Amino acid sequence: MSQGPVMVTGMGCVSALGLGAALSHQRLLEGGRAPGLPTLFRADCKEYGLVFEALAAPPVLGAGSRTNAMAFLAADEALAAARLELPSLDPARVGVCLGTTVGCSLNDEVFYRYFHGQEMPGPEAFVRYLSGNPAQALARRLGLRGPAVSVGNACASGTDALGLARRWLLDGLCDAVLAGGCDELCRTPYLGFTSLLNTSPEPCRPFDRARRGLNLGEGAAVLILESAAAAQARKAPVQGRISGYGSAVDAHHATAPHPEGRGLKAATARALGEAGLKPADIAFINAHGTATPANDQVEGRSMLEIFGPGAVLVSTKGATGHALGAAGALEAAFTLMALNDGQVGPTLGFEEMDPAIGLAATRAKTPVKGSAAISNSLAFGGQNSVLVLQRA
Repeated sequence: MSQGPVMVTGMGCVSALGLGAALSHQRLLEGGRAPGLPTLFRADCKEYGLVFEALAAPPVLGAGSRTNAMAFLAADEALAAARLELPSLDPARVGVCLGTTVGCSLNDEVFYRYFHGQEMPGPEAFVRYLSGNPAQALARRLGLRGPAVSVGNACASGTDALGLARRWLLDGLCDAVLAGGCDELCRTPYLGFTSLLNTSPEPCRPFDRARRGLNLGEGAAVLILESAAAAQARKAPVQGRISGYGSAVDAHHATAPHPEGRGLKAATARALGEAGLKPADIAFINAHGTATPANDQVEGRSMLEIFGPGAVLVSTKGATGHALGAAGALEAAFTLMALNDGQVGPTLGFEEMDPAIGLAATRAKTPVKGSAAISNSLAFGGQNSVLVLQRA
């Protein structure tokens, strides 16, 4: 078992920002956003939270679900950016690891809606059910025979998928892995988060003193991960590195984070330790930053304690919404693009620092110095996952 960085040779993104990694970064810097009421599904409730729909994402023939379709689009872009021709590799040495929540755990809603109505479901319900594992669906589409795993670890799923894929490479199981996350907006999580009273009827405001809750989003991001030897052998266009990964659970509450950030601090320490870096080496923090009162307070105060009052803190969920299983993967890609560009965008919705946090988020385009950043994911169940990413 070896340690060290894993190379990122290609990235693809789909979200409310649009199609494409470069376009996503440009729009993050420009600071535009357009949340609205759901149009992709019907949800009858007294109060509606705004959502960020990826309306530019076209359907993909044979995908079986919108979640898979977005993953396929992101994977195609990532493979093209990496200039990776899969037939040149041993298919048993190429893995797929995708984080998701809606993508596999709720894919049977259509079937059961028909079933409980005593109607015969149409073939599309069965196709969607049998396509409910996005990692296997992508592996079948590309003819890959390495490990294929869909990670369902709530809102940390995308980050954990990248961490697991990194370990496959370091352990020598694979030469390359398509890793990331994918999730679509649908009725069940929308009503679930609404019932928990943590969605906002206005555009979300991460870390802001007046924040009211999150906006759900959707999308996909796929990163091509390769061992350093494999990337060097084919002279791959390296876009960055995953240098460390840490994971720790609070063991505190089903939905609320530990008030002292116990798991987040442990995960951060492990990720920095794997990367061989100190807090002073981190140029900025791409926070989970959901705009919910408890999450932002715990995360913000933990980052202040670890990185100090000069830390550059940004949340991109003000531009994409909370894309659940895709969030960590999207944010890892955004982090690498910001490192390579030397600047991060504004935290949309942030205006006034919360004195209970004591750390302000970015209000405008902000230059960043240094070669490394961290990307956080804090999930229900008390899961905390952290990646250390470094520029190319």
